Amino acid sequence: MKIAVCPGSFDPVTNGHFDVFERASRMADEVVVAVLINRKKSGLFTVEERIEMLTEVTKPLGNVRVDSFYGLLVDYCKDHGVNAIVKGLRAVSDFDYELQMAQMNFRLAGVETCFISTNPLYSYLSSSLVKEVATHGGDVTGLVPESVLKRLKSKISSTM
Repeated sequence: MKIAVCPGSFDPVTNGHFDVFERASRMADEVVVAVLINRKKSGLFTVEERIEMLTEVTKPLGNVRVDSFYGLLVDYCKDHGVNAIVKGLRAVSDFDYELQMAQMNFRLAGVETCFISTNPLYSYLSSSLVKEVATHGGDVTGLVPESVLKRLKSKISSTM
């Protein structure tokens, strides 16, 4: 069985992320969307909230499941029988960093990395940008799944 992992913080998950999950789900038998637990950063959403949102959003994709990890991604891959890492690339600047990570992950664990070019509709989209715009009252409709939009608006209004 070919298992791929799509790692990230997903704070919050965007339509660009979902596009990558959907495309990866057509290439692997199983796709794990893995939320990085970074104890040095506090996100807008807790890891548990991100997992809930991702689980809801990816439900229509029958071969996608959501998990979390702490530490090195390659350790997660070895522990869970993951064959490949799938990363979305928005721009050349993403490639520079991601190529180094892919080469290190291959050296450490022999895990391949597959790069998916982002759908042009989402090439500018990032979780940070969505949070920034939403925090200042901008409309992020169509940039995140509808269920995430509701949670985002609620979270922002409760922190103001």
